Amino acid sequence: MTLEPVHIKAISELADRIDKCLKPGDSEKDETDGLIDILERLKELKYDGKVVLKAIGRLRRGRVDIEKMSQSQDPFPVTYSCDSGSTTTRSFDNGLYVDFCHSAMASTPTDLDLHNKRTIVAATYSPGYRVHIDTTDGWEMIDGGASRRQIIRIEPGLLSKRIERIVHDIALYLSESEHILWLKDELDPKGFFIMDGPIYPKHLMYWMVVESEGVNLLYDPYTERILQNYIDIVDYHIDKKLPFIGFVKNPEDMQIMQTLRKEGMKDLPWVMDAQFFKNVLSSPRNLEEKNRYNRYITYTNWFMQPNQFYERMLGTTSPLVKEKLRAKYPQEYYSLTFFVVYVPSKNLLFKIEAPYGLTQDEEMRNIITRKVLYDIAVSEIPGTLKKADSIAKIQVSERKQIINRFRYSRVDTSYNEIRWGEYDEDG
Repeated sequence: MTLEPVHIKAISELADRIDKCLKPGDSEKDETDGLIDILERLKELKYDGKVVLKAIGRLRRGRVDIEKMSQSQDPFPVTYSCDSGSTTTRSFDNGLYVDFCHSAMASTPTDLDLHNKRTIVAATYSPGYRVHIDTTDGWEMIDGGASRRQIIRIEPGLLSKRIERIVHDIALYLSESEHILWLKDELDPKGFFIMDGPIYPKHLMYWMVVESEGVNLLYDPYTERILQNYIDIVDYHIDKKLPFIGFVKNPEDMQIMQTLRKEGMKDLPWVMDAQFFKNVLSSPRNLEEKNRYNRYITYTNWFMQPNQFYERMLGTTSPLVKEKLRAKYPQEYYSLTFFVVYVPSKNLLFKIEAPYGLTQDEEMRNIITRKVLYDIAVSEIPGTLKKADSIAKIQVSERKQIINRFRYSRVDTSYNEIRWGEYDEDG
């Protein structure tokens, strides 16, 4: 049974009543002034004596005309991007968890030889040693050496919760980081590199520093290998002074809003940092201004987030991590820096990340900013990133074919999977 007209009407009337409560009024100018006041606090935001966020250079908001920017020249002769597709983690009745992740790199202009190279990782986990898994010590080359594959096993006993998410993360981050390092020397040294999502494997790093009875990634060699890979990627780009970014399409950060609340601003209307940045980068006061504003992309200056666990991982008190992770530069160079870009016509906000080892240089910040604004003006999501996604994506039919290869294991099916079927289209 679906909703009847009377139900639609009742719900619509409730929506109208809620919406009227949020109707802009005479106080809108005061609210805009309040946004600027909050933005000013981001020059250097502290909590408990530690800097949480600070502006790099001058605090500012900028905007560019979409049409004019899209008709300008790409500041880089070639752009690269890496992305991966996944079956998503599947669990079986015998206790096995497995995720297949397939990474590919794309370029603009197109390089078919580069596009054809792939890295495939099958990440597996079983809580007991009785399940035998035929892992591979190194890479198995396939397709005449154009691609490679590997089976890994997360050590039994390290996980008793969040298993599906962590198996997926290990498969994804291992395949992507290994693929980038494998091909890095084949890329044009005058190019620009875009990673899909953050520049660090934040979820795995979180579980490396948080004590938990159900997640013991501190003792997992593959997690350690992944972290070292991302340090090596940063080191390589700093060595060569090659610009690279993490393009975060759906930023979920809450640190700024949480810190402002702890510092006394209890009445903030936002939970997510992105909600605040959307408001401070838009806020047109009438329809005419809104229509005019839709011609533009707006953006902030760069910010630095010191005292995060990204750089502290290199100096942690854990002897395992401290002795095994290698880094060429001072901890500060691995600090996360970012700026945000807002597209008013689509109500989309993106976070652009890069390590401080690159963005401490003003010229590097400016060229990265211009490149990102150009790509967004041309195609909203950078075109090379879209290419990489289409190359790497594992379609639903292909996922089913892969999972159906397990003839001696039954998929651990839940009622919701029977009810909804294959609903996850993001590979």
